[in-house]
Amino acid sequence: MQQQPLSRNRIFILLFIAGIFAVIGFSMFLTTVSWYAISELESAAAVGLVLIAATIPRLVMMMFGGVVADKYKKTTIMFTTNLIQSVMLFSIYVFLSNDLLTLTVLLVLAGVFGMLDAFFGPASVSLIPKVVPKQQLQRANAIFQGADQIAFIIGPILAGLIMESLGVASSFLLATILVFLSAVFIFPPFLKEAPVEEGVTQRPWNNLKEGLAYVRQSSFLLTGLIVLMALNFFVFGALHVAMPLLVDVHGGSPLNLSFMEASLGIGMLLGSFILSVYTIKKQRGTVTIYGLIASLLLFVAFSQVSSLSWLTVFLFFIGFAMVFVYIPFFTVAQERTENRIMGRVMSIIFLAMNGFDPVSYGIIAGFVSAGIPVQMVLLGLGIMGMVIALVVFFKAKEFRHV
Repeated sequence: MQQQPLSRNRIFILLFIAGIFAVIGFSMFLTTVSWYAISELESAAAVGLVLIAATIPRLVMMMFGGVVADKYKKTTIMFTTNLIQSVMLFSIYVFLSNDLLTLTVLLVLAGVFGMLDAFFGPASVSLIPKVVPKQQLQRANAIFQGADQIAFIIGPILAGLIMESLGVASSFLLATILVFLSAVFIFPPFLKEAPVEEGVTQRPWNNLKEGLAYVRQSSFLLTGLIVLMALNFFVFGALHVAMPLLVDVHGGSPLNLSFMEASLGIGMLLGSFILSVYTIKKQRGTVTIYGLIASLLLFVAFSQVSSLSWLTVFLFFIGFAMVFVYIPFFTVAQERTENRIMGRVMSIIFLAMNGFDPVSYGIIAGFVSAGIPVQMVLLGLGIMGMVIALVVFFKAKEFRHV
């Protein structure tokens, strides 16, 4: 592949724009649905149930999403999933506008929405090394991560402002429009993706087993999966359900929730910008583990803060630290993985990142519903995560020197 500036890479630019629209819409959905559950349904358990509904079908389909990404054009998969997701969001808007949005309906629609993401995620991540030279992978990943965080900053703020002024239904409607625009920019004829590499024809289950075997033989991938699972279970997944609960405990408003989510995004954006300028060439495994330890230390401190303002500040630093886990690991994984199996490997990575999120949601919502303060639950999770991070640091010497 002839190397050219990313700013002149047509497919990369279209993916970049589509990604911004998609993530703004998705982050608006998360903020809006979390606030609706805690304010209208008036239940901490409802927040956990909705987030679980959005993630469990996603996890069930995630592995097969990677198989599909290796067999079909990734742009076609991304376009189709975005289009159907926009229909799901519009359905939520219609139900809510007509006072028909019960918890059961919300759970079903959130489940379908999450299941579709199981196909979008592996396709989008595995497309980057197909259109970008290896020398530009870290920069491309950092730019995409930065775009995601800009979108995650804009999305919650938009959702908070619209819910405050026009109501929850209007926030769902704008999210619908943005996800639909993402589908427009990812329309396959616009991108003209290269044909899929031909492989041995076999059953989907055998394709899946081949991906698992590929990961098992790599000590780097196995250790990285443990790091991602720890980060997303003990920190990122916990924050999703904890933020609306903490805003409610401290008497905040939708804008407070928006500012907290935006602060997390701004921290990740700054970290992404640094990694887009400075390429890490040595000991990327060490950087990944240090990022995990820093995230957990900040999370433990976050769990004991009682001010919404200081919670927002800590979220900025947590977001900054998390980027130094994701980007170095993703870059090495993409460099070391063959294109023919990229979708399956990325789907396994996505599964490790998100597989325990529903458990995290359920644990926090369950303990809070039982009367245990959310701050104590978060402290316990942070300490457990730190123990795992330290074990990985001292045991995984080969990973640290990648």
